[in-house]
Amino acid sequence: MGWVTRRQLTNLLGALSLVAALAGLAFGLPAFDRALPADRPVPTDRPYVIGGGVTVVPPPGARIDVTETRPTEEAGTVLFRLGPVRYLITVRPFDGDLSAAAIRLRQRITGTPGYQVTGTELTVATGTGLAGLQGGYTAPGRGGRYAVFVADGRTIEVTVSGADLDLGRILPAIDASTRTLRYVPRAGQ
Repeated sequence: MGWVTRRQLTNLLGALSLVAALAGLAFGLPAFDRALPADRPVPTDRPYVIGGGVTVVPPPGARIDVTETRPTEEAGTVLFRLGPVRYLITVRPFDGDLSAAAIRLRQRITGTPGYQVTGTELTVATGTGLAGLQGGYTAPGRGGRYAVFVADGRTIEVTVSGADLDLGRILPAIDASTRTLRYVPRAGQ
């Protein structure tokens, strides 16, 4: 049996250090990520950029769920939580009118097992003049409301869900927030 040279020992220690660093990244970062809360406070006194040129002023007390929020240049999604109530706004490219956008959103809602659209749709408008349609839906143990707007080749979909008692308390603040939806086209559009 031979002796281990200094160079072999250095190579071994270097390889072990590299393996330890990679293991730390592979296991440490996901553990650290899970330790951080998914929802974070969000300023409710100024517009929040959703994506695709759309902004909204969050309702008082809203927290943003960073695991479900994805702003981009052409589209975006933001999930606000107000206690147990979810307030989701999604902006997507869309080639159609308001009626087609409402049909698509209703189909997505009713495509979830146990969910059904209830009542009639009503026309709504934001404070900046975006015209939309609004309706309600139910699910086992939950109620909800949806609204859809179309602006310059984009659909803005709003869905709100929670237990009926929670919704009754929070819906006025969410309605006020939804009225602040604003589409600002980029320069050159």
